[in-house]
Amino acid sequence: MSGHDDPIVIAGLAVEAPGGIDTLAGYWSALAGSRDLIGPFPRDRGWPIDQLMAKGGTDGWSQVRDAGGFLDGAGEFDPAFFGISPREAVAMDPQQRVALRVAWRALENAGINPASLAGDEIGCYMGASYTEYGPRGDEANEHTGYRATGAALGAVAGRISHALGLSGPSMTVDTACASSLSAVHLAASAIRNGDCDWALAGGVCVMGSLAGFFEFAKANALSTDGQCKPYSAEALGTLWGEGAGVVVLERESRALRLGHRVYGRILATRVNHNGAGAPIAVPSAEAQAELITKTVRAAGIAPALVGMIEGHGTGTAVGDPLELAALAEVYGGAGEQNDSPRLGSVKSNLGHAQAAAGMLGLIKVLLSGLHGQIAPTRHAESPTTQLDWAQSGLRLAEKLEDWSPRDGVRYAAVSSFGVAGTNAHAIIAMPVLEEENHV
Repeated sequence: MSGHDDPIVIAGLAVEAPGGIDTLAGYWSALAGSRDLIGPFPRDRGWPIDQLMAKGGTDGWSQVRDAGGFLDGAGEFDPAFFGISPREAVAMDPQQRVALRVAWRALENAGINPASLAGDEIGCYMGASYTEYGPRGDEANEHTGYRATGAALGAVAGRISHALGLSGPSMTVDTACASSLSAVHLAASAIRNGDCDWALAGGVCVMGSLAGFFEFAKANALSTDGQCKPYSAEALGTLWGEGAGVVVLERESRALRLGHRVYGRILATRVNHNGAGAPIAVPSAEAQAELITKTVRAAGIAPALVGMIEGHGTGTAVGDPLELAALAEVYGGAGEQNDSPRLGSVKSNLGHAQAAAGMLGLIKVLLSGLHGQIAPTRHAESPTTQLDWAQSGLRLAEKLEDWSPRDGVRYAAVSSFGVAGTNAHAIIAMPVLEEENHV
């Protein structure tokens, strides 16, 4: 059976997001209701918040607001449940802890008993980036002796594989903001290549320090009003956030044989790089358009079939217009305005969750397909004037609206672009299989 006849599908998912969200139902409710999930800096992480705030507006620094998208339960963990000692758990990067429990819930969502997998050839691919958790490794302290694995970026995926006894490929992927979609790309490729029977793929971001806020405030790229406003004329910079998401990937034949729900088919994923030319952190509309074109071609569908686009949309003056140009080049010109693909970014709700951003956007798409409605993007009332929207063939998803399938299938695209120049794009097909949907 060929790959097109037996595609890779998403058969389970789980999420944690700012605003105390740790269920799919809670996530969908927040997205459908266009909720603002931004909150003040957490005061229990030992961060130099006063120092950061004092820098705002001085010596070339942009204004800093007491705002971001933070996980309420980032410090909560039950080590005994996963067979981990309390002392080791404290030394573990919180990204390992959050990823582990979200992976467990994704398996349960697929109807799989996580405790029954030991020895199975199952892959684990997790997007994550180093976030400076804990003291320096060359200082003797209570973490010493546990730091080799506790601070290792590779242990984000390795911890999941170890706790569940998975014997397939296990790797943490760091392509900055494109990490989680890159992980999906690698996991799907591994299944197609026979490297594993099926796989977990996802992304996680829990900030261990305020480094990202310091960096972007100094570069005048941090939002000065405490909001992330993708594709908006009122965008004032990006805003950092946190989150985690994990999906279960397997062949469709396996999902149907085992009675797993098929949330969506992965028609195609592709990854590329901007190459040389502009500074490394500057996006390339040409590279993005080339990537999107190749992904659509690999998916074997007409661009006009795509009804929902979950964009990268960081709310920056440089990145958003370049992304819009690339999207319009491929997905524009679809026909009447009512048929235009609806564009949005979950960053408008919860900020830029960095390595987990693409996965949070992918799960937003899957839940939109499940419910037959396109979730709105916040701050869409004043679209940027750097794109001629009438001629572009694109339209912002201003409100919650019904999503009509094409011959029983809803098609969507998801983008993630990393600050180091890596770009990732995915095309998802979501069959309409049930009259009533529940998560």
